[in-house]
Amino acid sequence: MLQVIAAKTIFSCAQLGRAALRPRVLEALATVPRHEFVPPAIQPYAYEDCPLPIGCGKTISQPFIVAVMTDLLDLQPTDRVLEVGTGLGYQTAVLAALAGRVYSVELIEELAAQAIHRLARQRCANVEVNVGDGAKGWPVHAPYDKVIVTAAPASIPPALVEQLKPGGRMVLPAGPPDEQQLTVLDKSPDGTIISREIFAVRFSLLA
Repeated sequence: MLQVIAAKTIFSCAQLGRAALRPRVLEALATVPRHEFVPPAIQPYAYEDCPLPIGCGKTISQPFIVAVMTDLLDLQPTDRVLEVGTGLGYQTAVLAALAGRVYSVELIEELAAQAIHRLARQRCANVEVNVGDGAKGWPVHAPYDKVIVTAAPASIPPALVEQLKPGGRMVLPAGPPDEQQLTVLDKSPDGTIISREIFAVRFSLLA
């Protein structure tokens, strides 16, 4: 899996601005067992570089996209991170391996319950999962150093921008369903938002 990610990173170096991802990100991907975050029936395919169904009409993102989004966040060990869209918790666990604290919001209660169980089994003690509308963020724990959105909103939710610290960064898929771009938003100290597009993606829509 890591070899495929490395090859795709080289292929995408023009968009990413470099030919290799941060070693810490690759170490986290090597450490977090992806098969523990997919249903048993599809565990044989857990390390294929492709999205997989996890139930409730949702999917787990392909490892390359998880790697790139995590790398773009430029996580620091003290960062407080808001994740929108927990799924079964794979991306959450990767974030937890790199950041100080992860607050994850999942709309579907069934998925949130499974994620909590799976994350606990992996001893991810620096994670909290909440059932709610991810577009509204998790105000009680704001502001956040980093925000990651794992489904595509119709437009960038104002609440997420508001809950991002000045100097913070958000990574998300943005744009119409057939024209989504992986996007990085940086919030300057004065609150100005600077955005840049990385490459085309296809995510499920943020409900």
